[in-house]
Order: sequence, then C-alpha cells, then structure tokens
Amino acid sequence: MKQMKYKKQIQLIAAIVTLIVFPVITFYLMEAYTHNPFEEVRPWAQFFNILLFELLAWIFVSVTGKIQSGLRIELVTAMIYGIANAYVVRFRTNPIVPWDIFSWKTAASVASNYDFKPDIRMIVVTLAFLGMIVLLQFVKTGIPKFQLWKRLIPAGVCCIVLVLFVNLLQDEDFQTGHRLYPFLFTPAFMTQVNGMAVTFAMDLAYMTVEKPAGYDAAKEQAVLESYTEQEDDADSSDKKEELPNIIVVMNESFSDLKVLGDFTTNEDYMPYLHSLQNGAENTVTGYLNVSVCGGNTANTEFEFLTGNSMAFLPQGSIPYQQYITKELPALPAYLASLGYETVATHPYYADGWDRDKVYPLLGFSESIFKDQYWGAGYVRKYVSDNSCVDKIIELYEKKEEGTPLFVFNVTMQNHGGYSDTYDNFTPDITVEGVESTPLSQYLSLVRLSDQALEKLISYFEEADEKTIVVFFGDHQPNDTVAAPILNLNGMTTKTLTEDQLKLRYEVPYVIWANYDIDAESGKDTSANYLAADVLHYAGISENAYGSYLLELQRNYPVISAMRVLTKDGLDTNSSSLKQELKDYQSLQYYQLFDWKKE
Repeated sequence: MKQMKYKKQIQLIAAIVTLIVFPVITFYLMEAYTHNPFEEVRPWAQFFNILLFELLAWIFVSVTGKIQSGLRIELVTAMIYGIANAYVVRFRTNPIVPWDIFSWKTAASVASNYDFKPDIRMIVVTLAFLGMIVLLQFVKTGIPKFQLWKRLIPAGVCCIVLVLFVNLLQDEDFQTGHRLYPFLFTPAFMTQVNGMAVTFAMDLAYMTVEKPAGYDAAKEQAVLESYTEQEDDADSSDKKEELPNIIVVMNESFSDLKVLGDFTTNEDYMPYLHSLQNGAENTVTGYLNVSVCGGNTANTEFEFLTGNSMAFLPQGSIPYQQYITKELPALPAYLASLGYETVATHPYYADGWDRDKVYPLLGFSESIFKDQYWGAGYVRKYVSDNSCVDKIIELYEKKEEGTPLFVFNVTMQNHGGYSDTYDNFTPDITVEGVESTPLSQYLSLVRLSDQALEKLISYFEEADEKTIVVFFGDHQPNDTVAAPILNLNGMTTKTLTEDQLKLRYEVPYVIWANYDIDAESGKDTSANYLAADVLHYAGISENAYGSYLLELQRNYPVISAMRVLTKDGLDTNSSSLKQELKDYQSLQYYQLFDWKKE
C-alpha cells in the first residue's frame, strides 16, 4: 500500500515536471530553427515566450485530458511552425506574420520554384523535436482522465489568462519596461530579439489599422479639396489628344546589387539601364525606396498605384488582401477620368494577391493575366519579360486611335528561387571570386530584363504618339542572392547595421519619354511618390492627392516602411512622426478607409 502511494507521488511529480519542462524545451527548439535563442532573445522576452508556451500546453492538456497528447500537439505545432518560418525567412528574408494567412494561395502558387532542401540545422532541430515526441511515450503520469466538462473549466481559465497576457504584451509601457522591441519596420530583428511567439502576439494588435490620433474625416476631406485645381474650360476632347500614353513596367525582383557594395562581373548585367543613368535625354533616373525585400510584391504595387505608404500600415501586412474592399482613389481611376484606357497585365495567375478583385477597384477597365498570354515565351517556369514587352506593344497597336493608353505591367520572369537548373535558361553572368548559382542566375535574369527594357524603349522611340515609359523593380531578391555580395564587402545578412539594412530596400527606376521632358539623374525617391512624379513629368495635372504628395516630397523625398529621409538628407523612421508625417498618415487613412466615390 505504501509502495503504491510512493509510486503515485513519483508519477505526480513526473507529470508536473513534464508539464513544466517540455514547453520550455519546445520554445528553445522552435527558435533554434533560425537562430540561437540563448544568445539573441532578450531575457524578459525568453521568460514571456516560455509563459506563452506553458499556457498553451495547459490548454491542450486540459482539453485532451492527457499530458502526453496535449504536449504532443504543442510539439508538433511548434515544429511545423518553426520549419515553415525557417523557409519563409530563407525565401523572403522576413519571418512569418499573422496576416500571412491571407497570402497562402499566392505562396502555394510559386512554391514549386523554390529549393526546399533542408539544411543541417533544420535536420538536427527536427530530430530533436521527434525525439521529444517519442520520449513522451515513456512518461507515466497516473493522472485520471476527467469528464470533458470538468476539463473545459481549467482550459477556459487558461484561455482567459492567455488573452489577458497577449493584451499585456501589446501595451507600449509594458514593452518599454521589459525591453521588448516594438518596431514593426524591422520584423526580422524584432523576431530575433523578442522570440517568435511574443512577436506574433505583439503583431496581432496590428491586424486592423487604428485611426490616427486626432483623426477627423471631414478635416481630411477639406484638406484634399484645398488641393483640387479649378477645372480647365478647354474642350475635353482636345485635352484627350494631348495626353501621352503611359507604360509602366514593375519588374519582378529587379535591382542593382551594387548598392550593397562593389563586385566585378564578367560583363555588365544591365548595360542599357546604366546608359540611361548616365544622363540620357528626356530621362529621369534614380533609386526608388520600397517597403519590402525578397517578397510581398503587391505592397510596392499598392504604394505606386495609390500614393499611400506602407510606413503607416503594419509591417508585413498586404493591403490588397486586408484593406481594399471597395473602390479607392488611385492612379488608374484618375487616368480613366481623363479619358485613358486603363489596362493591368500580369503573366501569372489572376488570384495572386487577389489582383483580379483589386484591380477593378483601383480603376483598371481591363485586367490581363497568364491565360491571355497566348504563345508567350518562357524563361525557366515563367513568362519572359520579352513576351511582356510584346503584350504591351500589342495593346498599344490595338488601342482606339486618339485614346491615350495606360498600361501597368507586373512581370514574373525574375521571381525566386534561383537554385534549380532549366533546359531553357543557362546563366551567363558570373561574379569574380564568388561561386554562387543563385547569384549567377539572378544577375543573368536581370540581364534579360535589361534587354527587354531596351526593346520596349526602342519601339516607342519610333512611335508616332507621345509616350512615357516608367520602369522600376518591386524589391531586391532574398538573402540567398544578396549574401555573397555582402560577404565580399565584409558584411553578413544577420549583422547589418540599420543603415546597411536600408540599402536592401533600394531599386533603380527610370522615367523615359519619346518627347521633351526635363531630364534628371540621381533623383532618389520612394514608391508612394512615383506616380505623382510621372504625372508631373508628363505634364498632366495631378489630382488633389498627387498635388499634396508633390508638396510633401519637397521636405520628405523618401517615405517608406524602412526609412524617412528629410530634404537635408537626415534619416529618421516612421515611428517618430513629425507633424507633417502625422498629417500624411491621417490623409492616407481617409483615402484608404473613409473616402467615398461621388
């Protein structure tokens, strides 16, 4: 009898120790997929992550009625999340955020072109997870299984405590007092020092966009009205004939990695664009600051087409999928009001980033996707940039005579990953002193994009109608491609300073015209301003929001989620807003959420 009592006591102690220790190990193992949590996650953050894992474990155990089953659920969930996050970091640099759930279809559609071969770290950590799962088989608890309704009481209490604790983690004073890193504009670093679970809990506060302090819709409407120009009395048909065609190419992953540091190639990987940057006539060039790196293409589209900035939205959020549910004021809608034919074209699936739903809401009268690229040529698995140029020329030649054309083309040729081999593509650009298949493949793809740009501009040089061509990259490629260049220049992807990290968000842009415009080189800006700049150089009166942006640009030439640059060249960030930026934030909120079509 006494022996039985001791046995039960030992089993109870084993149960308590197991229930406490396993969630702790689960936290450290999940973090280990991407970094060393003992060194990099801050002390208070480690404690808070462990507390989250403990609460979740107690909920799972209460619901299942078994310690082994509850802990296995947590272990398997953490293992799957850790693996998924490791791949996401590998492919797009930044970690998983809560709103990635809206992007699962887009991610699945391009997954086949990435290299999912696990590295040694992933294999070792996964084996440790599996060992923990097996080890639970030998833990004898001796705890009786209660009826479900009795188990739901402690489960409910734990859920309430969990919700209250998550709300506490989202409190700014609590974050400051416990050294939790709160800045969403550097999500990789935020996850690195806060841990995945705490960061995820903090991010949940940004699933919706709160109204800016002191926001008043009527006030914002009055601000816009103050920028509205008086209508010209000239006949609208005369205006229509004067308007130039506007061809915009947002090129997938196109960038000049020399912004990261020097390197030498066997031949120039973008000779034509470099020639335009050297002071070509009727050409404006510079670097465009974007808010994403390695992925989330749709956010650069959003900034260009709407004039809004990701600086005032949760880092990693996708406005196309989260916030655009009705007609919005945007460049295509404005051009349509001037008599333009507005066409969006993208040689991939229509539901990627919900483009088929969003484009009409932004004012495109026609959207053309992969299934309408008949007879297109392919590079690797994607429609070539050369075929995109062919489609643009086809649209121009088929348009109604005398009607100006606006085309917004998002290419696909250069999409990651860059490790596989293909029968229809042989990389021919190499970097001196570097053996890197992804880098060689990327630069060779950029070379093809450069040739396509030359073909596009050469065609419109001979066109009879006034035409402006706008070309820019959506973001730089992922860390796999950039790492060798950084290494050549004494840097690594994990040790970049804040200033070095900002360089990962710069891409070249070109505004070219086949008629006289003011040429300018080295004009750096950001994606939210580019459309207003295009209208300015085209000699087209900006809408009210565009006029406001051009005025703001004089004092703040760059505003992105990564940086805010003043006219004096001083760097700041959107977390410390001056009044002018607060005004922009409020006006953007009105444009995005409260604007109503008349």
